[in-house]
Order: sequence, then structure tokens, then C-alpha cells
Amino acid sequence: MSGQRTFRVVEVTESVAGAACGRLFAALGHDVLLCEPPTGTPLRAREFTFAALGAGKRSAVLRPEQLAADETSPLATADVLITDLTPAAAAAEGLDLNELRQRFPGLVVVSLTAFGLAGEYAESVGDSLLAEAYGGLATMIGEPDQRPLSLGGEQSAHAAAFAGLYGAIIALRGRDRTGRGDLVEVALSDVAAYMDWKSDVIHDLSGDIPKRAGYSQGGWRVVRAKDGWVGVIFFDRQWPAVVEVFGDPRLSAPGLDDPEQRARRAQEWWPVIAEAAASREAVELYTAAQSLGLPFGYAADANDLLGSEQLRGRGFVLPPERRRKDAPVVGLPWTMPGLPEPAAPAPALGEHSSTLTTTAQETVPTPRASTPRQRKDAAPLSGLVVLDFGTITAGAATSRLLADYGATVIKIESRERPDGFRTWVMPGSTDQASGSKPPTSPMFASNNAGKRGLSLDLKTEHGRAIVHRLIRRADVLVENFRVGVAARMGIDYATAHRLNPDLVYLSLSSQGVTGPEASYSSYGSTLDLLSGLAAVTGYPGERPMWSGGDINYPDQVVAFVGAALVANAVTSGRRGIHLDVSQREVVAWTLADQLGQYVWTGQMPAPDGNRRPGAAPHDTYPTAEPDGWLAIACTSAGHRRALAEVITALPGHEPEDWWLKHQNTVDAVISEWTARRPRDRAVAELRRAGVPAVPVNTAADRARDPRYRERRTALRVPEWLKGFPMILHGHAPPDPAPAPALGDNVEHLNDAALNELLGGIPQPPSPR
Repeated sequence: MSGQRTFRVVEVTESVAGAACGRLFAALGHDVLLCEPPTGTPLRAREFTFAALGAGKRSAVLRPEQLAADETSPLATADVLITDLTPAAAAAEGLDLNELRQRFPGLVVVSLTAFGLAGEYAESVGDSLLAEAYGGLATMIGEPDQRPLSLGGEQSAHAAAFAGLYGAIIALRGRDRTGRGDLVEVALSDVAAYMDWKSDVIHDLSGDIPKRAGYSQGGWRVVRAKDGWVGVIFFDRQWPAVVEVFGDPRLSAPGLDDPEQRARRAQEWWPVIAEAAASREAVELYTAAQSLGLPFGYAADANDLLGSEQLRGRGFVLPPERRRKDAPVVGLPWTMPGLPEPAAPAPALGEHSSTLTTTAQETVPTPRASTPRQRKDAAPLSGLVVLDFGTITAGAATSRLLADYGATVIKIESRERPDGFRTWVMPGSTDQASGSKPPTSPMFASNNAGKRGLSLDLKTEHGRAIVHRLIRRADVLVENFRVGVAARMGIDYATAHRLNPDLVYLSLSSQGVTGPEASYSSYGSTLDLLSGLAAVTGYPGERPMWSGGDINYPDQVVAFVGAALVANAVTSGRRGIHLDVSQREVVAWTLADQLGQYVWTGQMPAPDGNRRPGAAPHDTYPTAEPDGWLAIACTSAGHRRALAEVITALPGHEPEDWWLKHQNTVDAVISEWTARRPRDRAVAELRRAGVPAVPVNTAADRARDPRYRERRTALRVPEWLKGFPMILHGHAPPDPAPAPALGDNVEHLNDAALNELLGGIPQPPSPR
């Protein structure tokens, strides 16, 4: 592990997104300096949020003019600046991003704002609610006859933080080639729209506008158990196992074994399942279902997570003797060697001010890696060879992100067992003229565009010999199989490391590769439940709410994590490692502040609609159109005064406590006002007055709005295709090539064919 690089990061942020991005850098062993005003970052007022996201950083009290100075600024020797200021706010603080980049040409700047640095919303502040509403994600969360919801916690903020980490690392890799930094622009609303890409595919194909399905309809549902809630998740082929796990003879009624009949008779058998589940304990039913291969989940709350044998055994949940109030109560959602102490405390305000280097000349800059095989105009990840064994979303979307920014990604499947997304059935995919289904599902393209393809039968000696030759030439291997599958295929970490000691091996399994639940199966909806996210998402007093099969949020967010960890490993010199990522832990990590609050106060996190501490009003409100909605997020007295100027039935000068205590009354008054007005007109009126308000957009709105094509969040090539979650101002990735077709299994691959498959990247001069 010699030769590792530690990057210097300066953080100037006030938001969860910015703080989370800085925390991720610190968690990976990089040096993060949090620059604060004399009163401290506003997140210090949220004790447990700051403990979770400030951990492992240094703190200095610095005035903006000090930070923008030439010779005495920490930016003079920094590699990365993280900021969440809007353009006008940055300029007012003397931190104009364009000027900073000219003054410090090697600096990589990561901008994390709600709506990006350009456009009509560029100067608007916003949190995850406004980002998920404007990006369209909120349309998909909740019950169809109730208001749209933001996911519990600050999910778009955390997802954007992961995207920002990835963008920063690949920009640093690009700097190694060009000598110049870059501006990485991440908009939370773009990230929310990017994660809702399946809705765009459905709308493009059928014209339908996907909406929230909730927990009480569709093929997968959440039902009450004796002591909690269980997600009943299965595929048609698994119906016999469903009958077995519930053990009710009514489920064996004639005809219910036929999928079409079962779909028509849902009102007959779902009540039977609900009745049977109500007599079982949630964890017992979950364990019994998993023993039959059913990907059920139970709605884990904070107490369940902290007591989980799986999470404690992997070291994610820290034991009581290692907990402290100024540090996270959970570790990191991945295992890799050489990481700093996960329970490092958050710094006191200005704790490190006196230790700052006074001049740039006194600090040795971070060494730059040499990349002799790359051209100056090459993409940041050019020259990187990735073997992609990812399927569906988690692994496949990770390697798509790597391909987008220049990596040569080889997708490896077999003719007999292709990626399941190739045959994924979805609305609107039938050709209207012929009535036939396309040979490849439209879902497949968005996670696999830009890759090369190879079909191999790894059950044969020929297939294994070929893949072992590829492993010797590769830099990265990505897989998201159930635990044990990779070993049976001869591509597990031990085998791969023996063949290529420098290979970065990424495992994206549901619960990690170790622990008593490691072999359990899951889908995104399973992980919504097991991670604790469903237990803090939903309407007050109602059952837990998942993101649903049309989103599968855990699958979307873990792709950012996987890509960022791979990029960090190859850029910072951490070759030869096994990155073991637990999807369950990734989502639970975003709730670290709520877990800390439960540990230290006993307050159990629970669904509270769209309300959040310290913000009022903070919700979605109906408009005059059928199922039309807008979102409002007031976080200051100025926001509330502006709202009262527009909706005169509201008081203009009551203190924050009044607004927090009377949220039901306030929401009713706002709803009455918004329900009489068209959505876009109401939003415009509120925004003119200075109220943070946005429309709750849909896939149809995104299709009409040129913003998403201009920012390339969505592409036309010529069919609709998932685009890019961020903007690198120094590198615009080309439109990706079509996803690879599934060919016949290859039994022989000569050197010329191998070199062509690898994109002409030469073999290293000596064996690894």
C-alpha cells in the first residue's frame, strides 16, 4: 500500500450535501479543512448532524477574504475546494468560482447546489425536498391519493455528495494529465432526476406519466406483522415459495399458480397474505422467507439497526464502548484497508486555526501521478480497463459511470445467463405495429451504453481461461453477485488478486460479503426496508414507505458510491484492494445523524411526511390541476415573511416556534391558497416574493423542459437515454455508443482479438 496519495480538501459549506461530501473525503483518509465563520457553520446547530458529517475534519475560523487571498490562503496548496454557495453568494463572499480557478489553476472546485450554477433557479437555495420535487423524484414517492413525499433524511443531498466525490476524484485524475484543475458542478435536482431515469424510459415509450404506487398496490407490498412491517417481494417463478412461507391453504386455490390469473385475483389473495403476516414476528418472517430464496425485507428502525448482528459483526454499528457524542455511532458502509478511525470526532470550532500554514511555500504540494499513456485531450479515466460483471442496476450503473468518463468497460455475460435487464418487461415496450417485444428491454441501454460486450460461459475451462487473461490485463473488476457466486465462477477476489495483484476489485452486494445475512437476496425495495430508510419515510402515523420498484433508490445511490471508490483507489494509488460495499449500509449511513440522536436521546426516528426539524412550512401542496403539486421549504424568518406577503391569511411576524407548533394550521391555509391556482403560476408568484418554492415535476415535465437536455441529464441518441449526473466544465463526455448486443459465447480469443477488445491499450511491460 505504499505510494498512496492524500489530497488536501478545503470545505466552505453550510448544507448537508457539502458537509457530506467533505466527510466522504475525510473517511477515505484525505485531509479536510472546514473553514467556518466566527459563529460556526449552521450545521453546528444540528448537534447530531454535525457529529456525523464533521467527523475526521479539521476546523479553522477564516474570513472569506483570507480564503481568497493568494499566498496565505489554504487554497494555494489545496487540491479540492468544496462549496455550496450560489453564484451570487459566492461572489459576495469574494469566492467567485471562475476567479478562484484562474488564481489557483490546479484547484478542483466541487459545487454542490440545489439547482446548479446557471438557469432561472441558480440563485435559489434548497434542500432535498425542493431538489426531489423539482427533479421529479418526489412524484414517485408516496401513496397515489396522497401528497408526494421526499425520502426520509436528506437523500438527494447525500446522493449528490457521492456524485461530487466521484467528480472531484476523476477531475484530479484529469489534472494529473493536464496540470489544470476543473469545476465539477453538481445540482441536487439533477441527481434526483438522474435517479428517476426509469420513469423517463416509460414516458418516452408509452406516453404514460409514472406516478407513486405506494405500499398498498402493485406486485410488491408492505404488510403488517405482529411487531412491525414486512415487504412481500417475489417474482412469478417464486410463487410456490410464497405459498410455503405463509402456509395458508387458501394460497393454493386453483388457478393462483398461474401469473395472469393471480394478477386478476389480487384482491382475493393479498388479504390472505396480510392475515397470515399479522400473526408472525417481522424478523422471523423475513428470515423464513430468505431461507426459501425470497427477497423479503422487514422495516428496520433505529433500534433494529443498532442491534443487528449483521451490522455489528461487520463493524458498521460501533459498540457502545467506542461511541462518543461528538462522533458518528456508525462506521463506513464499505471495508478496505488503510482507512482512518471511523469514530473520529467532529472538530471544535476553530480547533485547528492556530496550526494553519501561513504561506503556501511552507507546504509541500500533493504529488501528481504521471500518466504517460494518456493524451492531454483524453477523458479523465482514459486508459483504465474495467471488467464489468454487474447486473440490473447496482453494478451495471457503476460501470456505466466509469465508461462515461473514459474507462474501457467490457461487459461480460453468458448467452445462457445474460444481464436480467435485457429481458426486463416494462409498459410500452411492445411494438404497436407487430405486437412483438424488442429483443432487448429498453431498460438495458441506460445502464450499459458505452461499453464493449463479451459473452463467455464461465462454467467451461475455455471461458475461465479467457476471463483470467482479461483479469491479468485489467485495472478494475466490478461485480454485484450474491455472495458465493463469484467464487463458483472462478472470479472471486482471492483468485483475481492471485492473477493480478494490482487489480481493484469492487463487490457491491446487498449486505456485504461477510456476516450471517451476507448470502440473503435482495432488490432495491428489500434494501429500502432493511436500511432503515422506509422507517423514516412516509406519512405521520402510517406504515413505512419505500421508494418502490420504479425507483429502487438503494440501487441508484450505490452506483455513485461504487464509481467514487474505484476512482479514488486508482487515483490515490490504492491498487490491489478489495472494496466490499454493503448496499444496506450505504443507505443506513445517510441516516447516521438520526441513529446518533436515538443513541443519545432515545428519540426514535419516525415518518413525518415532508416536515423537517428547523423548517416550517416544509411540505408539498396541491394545485388546481389534477394531481398537480408544488413544494415550499421555508428555513428562515425572511422566507416566512415573504410567504405571508403572498398568502395574507398567514401571520408575518410570528417567531419560529409559532410556525413549528402550528404546522397543521399553516399547511391548511397554504393548501387552500395553492389549490385555487395553476401550479406554475403559483410557483412564479411565490418565487417573485422570495419564497423557496418549486413545482413537483413529473417525467412529462422533464421531457418538455430543455434544461435536462441542455445539462445532459437526459440524452437523445436518438432514443431517450440516461445522461450524466454532473457537469465537468473541463470535459464534456461524448454521447455514449449503443449498449452491446448479446453475442454467442466466445471459446477462443487470440492476442489480436484481445487487444482489440481492450481498446488498443497496450499490455504492461512486465507481469503484475
